[in-house]
Amino acid sequence: MNYIEYQFEVTPLQPGSEILIAQLAELGFESFVETDTGVLAYIPSKDWNPELINNLSLLHTSEFTISYHQREIPAENWNETWEKSFNPIVVDNECTVRAPFHEVANTRYDIVIEPKMSFGTGHHETTHMMLQCILQHDFNHQQVLDMGCGTAVLAILAEKKGAGPIDAIDNDPWCYQNATENIQKNNCSHITPHLGDASLLAGKNYHIILANINRNILLNDLQQYATCLLPSGKLFLSGFYLEDIPALESEANKYGLKLLETRTNNQWAAMFLQKISN
Repeated sequence: MNYIEYQFEVTPLQPGSEILIAQLAELGFESFVETDTGVLAYIPSKDWNPELINNLSLLHTSEFTISYHQREIPAENWNETWEKSFNPIVVDNECTVRAPFHEVANTRYDIVIEPKMSFGTGHHETTHMMLQCILQHDFNHQQVLDMGCGTAVLAILAEKKGAGPIDAIDNDPWCYQNATENIQKNNCSHITPHLGDASLLAGKNYHIILANINRNILLNDLQQYATCLLPSGKLFLSGFYLEDIPALESEANKYGLKLLETRTNNQWAAMFLQKISN
């Protein structure tokens, strides 16, 4: 499968780049690299049309100046593209996320992610915050769901912290393939990848659910998450902005989910909620 790469130059860089990534994600763009001047964004050729970018409201505001150009990238060249820009990251001095071509890390948790067309390398603020949440909570012997798993980096860290069994679900075939590869590269034996959406959750139960997706999908699926959570189960959410928290909290409250903690990174946010037993 081929991809279309857009190279955006954004002024001012922040918060313009963060806003741009969020709007592009809503249009079907699947992966992003933040650069010194803006953003590289990628969308499957089959999902792209020349009029798509016209739907970006950010292009029609006087607050930011944005220029861009595009090119098509054959899928087989994707690794070469990533290797030019993919650097290891360290989260809270405990967890390193790196590619196979990087040196082995000295942190407690060393995660190898094959840099393909999947969201979730730890570079984006939302993934970074979700990794922090996992590091700061007990996952030992917990049944876990990584919903919208992308690279499966969250599921992998959860297993390294003692969780299992773990379901990792994504509705994109490329992400499913990449998640499967990454699970194998990290020698994980308690993660099962699935291709699909929230309809796969019927009859499932979890102690912990991780969902780093986007606001609209989260609002739509919160009821299903609540149904799947065991009593006192934990729900970690990200993939949205600070101003989205009230809407998500209000919807979560309808299903017995109580907000216990929020965190932010630039304009992005994460929430930690718990299922309240009756």
